[in-house]
Amino acid sequence: MSADDVVIARQFLAVLATAAKTGELEGVYPFLAPDVEWVTPLRDLHTVGAVRDELSWLSPNEALEIDFEEKELADLGGGRVLTDFHETYRIRRTGEFAYARERQIELTIREGKVAKYEIRFAG
Repeated sequence: MSADDVVIARQFLAVLATAAKTGELEGVYPFLAPDVEWVTPLRDLHTVGAVRDELSWLSPNEALEIDFEEKELADLGGGRVLTDFHETYRIRRTGEFAYARERQIELTIREGKVAKYEIRFAG
């Protein structure tokens, strides 16, 4: 993997974390290849248009705040990057811990864009 791919992956993940917290998704789309494959446990989307139309479910929760902690970023070769991260959810009005979960994101970077995004439950 090139150093550029790592930079793109880190920038994309930072923008995605912000989008999950704020609901502002416009910053995500410029990182995506036109034919991006977006795979989650609940749905598979193909093309940036489908992601734009369907990604509205990625929005801040009125009752919960979310924090992300990236554990590590691994080079899998061939433009593929894997990151494990920890999500912590807190009750918005009190700040009390609600729950946490482990996740994993695998990205495939092609020609400077995210060609595949896959998120999985981990642990």
